[in-house]
Amino acid sequence: MQGSISMNLRAILAALALALALDAVAMTAQAQKKYDPGASDTEIKIGNISPYSGPASSYGAVGKAAGAYFDKINAEGGINGRKIKFVSLDDGYNPAKMVEQARKLVEEDEVLLLFAPVGTPNNTAIHKYMNAKKVPQLFISSGAARWSDPKNFPWSMGWNPSYQVEARIYGQHILSTRPAAKIAVLVQNDDFGKDYLKGLMDGLGDKAKTMVVAQASYETTDPTIDSQLVTLKASGADTFFNITTPKFSAMAIRKSAELGWKPAHYLVSTSNSVTAVLKPAGLANSVGVISATYTRDPVDPRWKDTKELADFNEYMKKFNSGGDPLDAINVLGYSMAQTLVQVLKQAGDNLTRANIMNQAANLNMTLPMLYPGVTVKTGADDFNPIERMQMIQFNGTGYDLLGSVVGPK
Repeated sequence: MQGSISMNLRAILAALALALALDAVAMTAQAQKKYDPGASDTEIKIGNISPYSGPASSYGAVGKAAGAYFDKINAEGGINGRKIKFVSLDDGYNPAKMVEQARKLVEEDEVLLLFAPVGTPNNTAIHKYMNAKKVPQLFISSGAARWSDPKNFPWSMGWNPSYQVEARIYGQHILSTRPAAKIAVLVQNDDFGKDYLKGLMDGLGDKAKTMVVAQASYETTDPTIDSQLVTLKASGADTFFNITTPKFSAMAIRKSAELGWKPAHYLVSTSNSVTAVLKPAGLANSVGVISATYTRDPVDPRWKDTKELADFNEYMKKFNSGGDPLDAINVLGYSMAQTLVQVLKQAGDNLTRANIMNQAANLNMTLPMLYPGVTVKTGADDFNPIERMQMIQFNGTGYDLLGSVVGPK
C-alpha cells in the first residue's frame, strides 16, 4: 500500500515537473518573440517614401537602391530567417503627398517602420504624426537638425550628417582661406535651406553680417533660377554658397558660367554627385566647386581597386541594374539599407517598434562605402549617426581632397 502511494506521488510529481517545464519553455518562447504590426515569423514589412517624380526625382535613387539591397538580403536568406517586404511610395517631393503616403503605410499597410523617407520639408510634415503614432521614422534622408531631438521626438532619427554642422565647416573654411570674402547665398526656401543657412552664419560667427553681401531664395516649383543668379552676381560677391537640391544645383552652376561669374563656389553635399549634378551642369563649368562628402564616390579613381567598390558594383549589376553605378546617390541608399539591416539583426526576435528605436540608438559601426574615418555611432541621447566629413574640390573629372576628415566622431 505504502509503495503504491509512493509510486503515485512520484508520478504526480513527475507530471507536475513536466508541466512546469513545458510552461517554462512556452514562456521562454513567448518572451523571445515579440512582434508589433509589420513583423512576423516570416516577414518584416518596411515602408519608404521617395520622390520618384517631381523636382527632386534624382533622390528617388535612394529608395530604389535601398529596395535593391533588401532584395540582396532576401536572396541570401533574409534577416534571422525573415524576408523584408519593402513598400516604397512616390510623393513627388510634395509635403502634402508625403502626409497622404505616410498615413497609407502606417494605417493601411501597417508597416513596422518608415525607413529613409526623403526630404526635409516632407519629413517635417509627418514629424508629429509619426511620433504620435509611435512608429519609427528611421534614418530620415535629410540632415535637418530637428531629427536629433530624442527627448521630444523619440521616434524620429536622421542618417545624413547635420546640415548645420556641414555648413559650419564651410563657414570656417571660408574664414581661414578667404577672410575678406564677399559671400552670396542661394537658398531653397524651406527648412532644408534654413538649416544650411543657419550653419553658415554660425560658422562665420560675428563676421557673418559683413561677409554675406547678398541672399536670394527659390521655390522647388520655380521653373528656373536665372533671375536669382543675375542678382547674386550683381552684388559683387566673390564667393558663392549654393544651398540647392540637385536639379537647381545644376542650373546654378550652368547659369553662373553663362554669366561669366566665377566665384569660389561652395556646394552642399546633398548635391555634389558628379553624375546627377556636375555632368548636367557641364564638367568644365563645375571645375573648382568645393563640397564635402562622407561616402566613397564610385567615380573616384582612388577606390577603383578596392573590395568595397567591387562589392558595390556587383550589387548594382545583380540587384540594381536599372541604376547608374557611378551615381553617388545609389551609394546613399545602399549604405542606409545596410544600417537598417544591422538594426534589424540586433533586434533579433524582439521586433517591436520600441526595440527598433532602442537598437537604432545603440550603433557603433563602419560601412564599406562610407569614407574612411567616417563611422555610424548613436546613443540614447545622440540621434546623429554620422558626424564626420571630408572636404573635397572638383578638378574636372573627380574630386581632390581638401585637408583630412573633420568632425567629432
